[in-house]
Amino acid sequence: MQNEIFNIKTEEDFKDLSLRVFKHQFENNVSYRSFCDLLYIHPSDVKSIEEIPFLPIQFFKSHEILSSKERVQEIFTSSGTTGSVTSKHLVTDLSWYEMSYQKGFAHFYGNIEEYTVLALLPNYLEREGSSLIYMANDFIKRSKKPDSGFYLNDLAELSKKLRELDKKGEKVLLIGVTFALLDLIETEQFALKNTIVMETGGMKGRRKELTRFELHQILQKGFGVSEIHSEYGMTELLSQGYSQGNGIFNCPPWMKILSRDTEDPFTVLKDYKTGGLNVIDLANYNSCSFIATQDLGKVNENGAFEVLGRFDHSDIRGCNLMVI
Repeated sequence: MQNEIFNIKTEEDFKDLSLRVFKHQFENNVSYRSFCDLLYIHPSDVKSIEEIPFLPIQFFKSHEILSSKERVQEIFTSSGTTGSVTSKHLVTDLSWYEMSYQKGFAHFYGNIEEYTVLALLPNYLEREGSSLIYMANDFIKRSKKPDSGFYLNDLAELSKKLRELDKKGEKVLLIGVTFALLDLIETEQFALKNTIVMETGGMKGRRKELTRFELHQILQKGFGVSEIHSEYGMTELLSQGYSQGNGIFNCPPWMKILSRDTEDPFTVLKDYKTGGLNVIDLANYNSCSFIATQDLGKVNENGAFEVLGRFDHSDIRGCNLMVI
């Protein structure tokens, strides 16, 4: 199944595999089966991906979401404020995650070995269980470049490396959380020509929230680049979407975003309307591949999407089904 999923070529392939994965998870995931039963939905009734039930993402905070009997190899956890309940993604086979992020990056950017990877992810390094750190660490190892590494608090050394590598014409990937990238350009100004600046989101209360447009304008000016790239990922997923500018994200072939009505969470929207974002991530084969997130956004006819914000908790409809 892994080989089929990571070699999807057509929309028909995606639909066929999604329906097969739904049947597998319905039969093997106790929490997801309970949710589907509450909706009176059975795989025999489902003929399209829009009809598949999407599990509210909050379930990862309150339930074990597993479609496998294998031993759990890794537990990825979300960051959260002190005392808050964090999401737990139980991963029984890390090869799914590794194949997903390696093939996903290559799909949009080419071979990671060609890049020097500079990771500015301080708040993630300070805790265990971060799927982002797991990915960044593997990218650093695979890049095989001597200057690749994590830069925690040494912004002066990072600034020096960025200038040196960019001047030499090296391909550089600077991947960082939003507040750390802003910290960097407050002390230094750059004019980078060969560097991809990729933000992964994350103010975490460290700074005033900015719109994506405002943020990217500030970062573009500070780094001297024409576009800011972004990564769309989360603890509950094993795949990422990427934006190569303008905040428009695209998915690798085994991932798809749908938009749902904010008043009726079981209705999928068309025509580029704003709604809640549902994710199909077939790399989540051993947990749940069909997730209703708390993000608001728009999806266009080509499957590209924008993230516009988050649901306010008081705005979430249909979540009385959570109490099972």
